[in-house]
Amino acid sequence: MQILTLSIFSFFAFADALPVHFPNHTSSRLFTRASSTVSATSSSNNASTLNNKYVVAHHMVGNTFPYTSQDWLNDIKLAHSSGIDGFALNMGIDDWQPARVADAYAAAQTSSLDFKMFLSLDMSILPCSTANDAASLRTLVTTYLSHPNQLRYTRGSSEQLPLVSTFAGESCKFGQASVVDGWRSQFTQHPDLQGKMTFVPSFFVAPNQMSQFQGVVDGTFNWNGGWPVELTTDSTGSSSNSLSSTLKNLLGVNTTTNAIGKFSNLLGTGETSSSSDTASGLLSLEDALSNFIGSTDSDSQFLNASIGNTSNNVYIAAVSPWFFTHFGKNSFNKNFLYLADQHLYSKRWESLIPAQQVDIVEIISWNDYGESHYVGPIEGALPTGSEVWTDGMNHTAWLSLTSYYASAFKAGTYPSVSSNEERVVVWSRTHPASADATSDTVGSVPGSELVLDAMWAVTLLSQPANVTLQIIPSSSNSSTDSPLAQQSFSVPAGLSKLTIPISVPDTMDSVSMRTVVERENDTVMDLNAAYMGFAFVKTPQQFNFNAWVGCAGDGCVV
Repeated sequence: MQILTLSIFSFFAFADALPVHFPNHTSSRLFTRASSTVSATSSSNNASTLNNKYVVAHHMVGNTFPYTSQDWLNDIKLAHSSGIDGFALNMGIDDWQPARVADAYAAAQTSSLDFKMFLSLDMSILPCSTANDAASLRTLVTTYLSHPNQLRYTRGSSEQLPLVSTFAGESCKFGQASVVDGWRSQFTQHPDLQGKMTFVPSFFVAPNQMSQFQGVVDGTFNWNGGWPVELTTDSTGSSSNSLSSTLKNLLGVNTTTNAIGKFSNLLGTGETSSSSDTASGLLSLEDALSNFIGSTDSDSQFLNASIGNTSNNVYIAAVSPWFFTHFGKNSFNKNFLYLADQHLYSKRWESLIPAQQVDIVEIISWNDYGESHYVGPIEGALPTGSEVWTDGMNHTAWLSLTSYYASAFKAGTYPSVSSNEERVVVWSRTHPASADATSDTVGSVPGSELVLDAMWAVTLLSQPANVTLQIIPSSSNSSTDSPLAQQSFSVPAGLSKLTIPISVPDTMDSVSMRTVVERENDTVMDLNAAYMGFAFVKTPQQFNFNAWVGCAGDGCVV
């Protein structure tokens, strides 16, 4: 039965290569705005980017309590080598955080890399009910307005002003009659800050509600654009608390049904369904989900929502490789995931690269371990409990994709790959989506009903090659061991996205994965995840929908 399952799932083995042919989006503002005006006299403001575009990463200052100046410098050097131009410093309420922010700015200056910083005020934590609360924020912001490593960005003006952002803040009144009045009178138009900054917050409001902030904000940061949040079921923080009607109609399921299992579990159950029906159903599901993966629909909605002079509005788009959090009710009470299958990280980048209206791409995140979307190393002070799903789950291999896409976004064209830059990046989860955890006290994970059990890979090659994805025994210690399942692809030069299903045979407790890149019968790259400690376990002790990520080849950043 297990062999049959693999055979049916093999319908889903696929390859997708760049360069891709982007559709004509001339009717959307996302693709049609002219480039911004940049000061010709301030080379330090924009020297590290091309075409006036930036790539930054969201850095959680709240996870840096034990950081030294050297830790900040290490992060800056690694980010810079990965094509990242700066950090958005998410700052919360802890009394030690201002000191870490100061260290971050100082380390950026010491680095001599023209690496930028800007504040992202975490208004989900920072108080904002009184005028004194606003005064505290103004003091914090003004501290860094003239710092040489402060990121400056302005549209429609030769003077580039310091950038300031937020996480949330759509409920802040600062003692005034309304949210709009609060932000206007106590922050953006207050004499301390008026005309001295570019304010691009991430307010969690519907796009058509942004027009009320005309004269208050200078643009929009679309945080939730990084994931297909509209697919998420019953999860705190998502834009919808149920499956989209399109998917529900397609699947014929309710929000507590495992949609993948609806098809794959029909095998051997006695229900009336042929193998071809099951494969067809899975293909239909994948097709439906693919319409949401990397979509720019929400970006277009925010850009089409008028906020004064739209040609001068700064737009920050989010890109993220993953999202999973599993805190219980006695902790942060966050337990859900956003769908990240089908190469979300790659497809989101690819949708933004041709978008003329996107000024800045913000990677979510550098170090938010609690939500599993970190691309930086695991260090600092992790949120208590998150070590359960982050231990042994390094994500820095994703930086080897970031460097490629960041270059493409800033240059407007995909870079060529030289022979010493070749790499393959591979990732997967650590257990089946339908697995029952034996000792998990938090419970099942909303959103997991849409997850596929798959091995995902991206190759960056200087020349065409044959790439083989394999499912292997997790105890494999020899390159000659026979794979349990495999699929070979003829892959062109450049970037290609590949995938095959992963499952554990009835006679085994776990499996692993391997990727072999060959050219003229010579092995050029070999990533054996079993050697690197990865195992896909049939029956986990605790639910863990985080990703294990690995990289092989001379082009790996880490």
